[in-house]
Amino acid sequence: MTEIDGDDMRDDPPTREDVRAELRAWLATHWDPERPLVEWREDLVASGWAAPSWPARRLGRGLPDWSEAIVSEELAHVDGVGVPPGIASNLAATTIMEHGSDELCDRFLRPILTGAETWCQLFSEPGAGSDLAGLTTTAVLDGERWIVNGQKLWNTSAHHADYGLLVARTDWNAPKHRGITYFILPMRQRGVEVRPLRQMNYHSSFNEVFISDAEVPVDFVLGGIGEGWSVAQTTLAAERRLAARFPAFPKGDGRARTAALAELAEFLETYKWYPQRAGRADLAVEHARAVGRTDDVVIRQELARLHSMQRTSEWTTRRARAARAAGRPGGPEGSITKLATSNIARQSSRTHSMISTAQGMLRESDGAYDGTIAEVFISVPAQSIAGGTDEIQKNIIGEKVLGLPREPSGDHDLPFRNVPHN
Repeated sequence: MTEIDGDDMRDDPPTREDVRAELRAWLATHWDPERPLVEWREDLVASGWAAPSWPARRLGRGLPDWSEAIVSEELAHVDGVGVPPGIASNLAATTIMEHGSDELCDRFLRPILTGAETWCQLFSEPGAGSDLAGLTTTAVLDGERWIVNGQKLWNTSAHHADYGLLVARTDWNAPKHRGITYFILPMRQRGVEVRPLRQMNYHSSFNEVFISDAEVPVDFVLGGIGEGWSVAQTTLAAERRLAARFPAFPKGDGRARTAALAELAEFLETYKWYPQRAGRADLAVEHARAVGRTDDVVIRQELARLHSMQRTSEWTTRRARAARAAGRPGGPEGSITKLATSNIARQSSRTHSMISTAQGMLRESDGAYDGTIAEVFISVPAQSIAGGTDEIQKNIIGEKVLGLPREPSGDHDLPFRNVPHN
């Protein structure tokens, strides 16, 4: 089975059995849990198995998307360790490969896969959330560097990121969607200050980032100057497709496993409330049984509604997965899935509230499931905001699925400096 470069086609497309057999043979001679984690990941990247669906010239093997699932399955079979968790190998790598120069790809893709460098996303601002194109963070070219000033908000993992995916305004005289440029911002510099945010559910997963005369190398630009909006769409589409997929904890001993477990535990600490944000639909039936309300006809109707919503969303996800496996580009399924996830979370929260009644508001040991249900109530509202609000997803579905006209707006062709913002 030969590798391909870029988008070249194979004369003999590999079967899943071929890929699985070759990977198993490679793991049998290379995986050793006693190897240092960095050394193991360097070997994994060099083999192309770290990201098999990437082009061969981009550290992959040019295989179909389904090869990624096979790698996950076979690594789990041997309790092996894969690429690091986080947004880097999904959002950052996807955007860099599609819009970055060869030099940027060579510079950043390998350390993304080995975990040598970590990333965060710097999009939203206090005055530019759903209307992201209204952002006011600025970047001004000064010789061989860009000088950036502004503030970003809701930045997960910014407190330990090496680089940030940054959108900033470079032309105030252009219409708001055409005056934005997409940058790679080095985070570990004097002009970048990261402050944690305290959430109403008592967690601190997000940060606000203050940028004061921070510097970006002149060539750390993805896409062209003023083309940042279209580049950002690549990142946002990847984010919508990225469900809560977290790697499994490898079992057993060994240097590589121990280091990977510590890395994963630190990563998951940020996301430990995300199951509650999604509504904990998995607890609904068990919750009803625990309090003896499974014979309540109203409760049963709510449980049935929740189950049907979950199954419908699952079918949409499977169709999208099948389309990617067949080599078709991602479509608006991400927005449909994102909107369905919000609806499921709200229905799940409603169901839990009806089951638990007033006790569901109690925290910790006084509340249902040691306060988990109370955390559901105050975490679910975030689901319909994070990653693009429900209203934005409805606009995307209306325009790209139903073929409806764009929402009327009088500011698309005006210079941004003449448009009300913030």
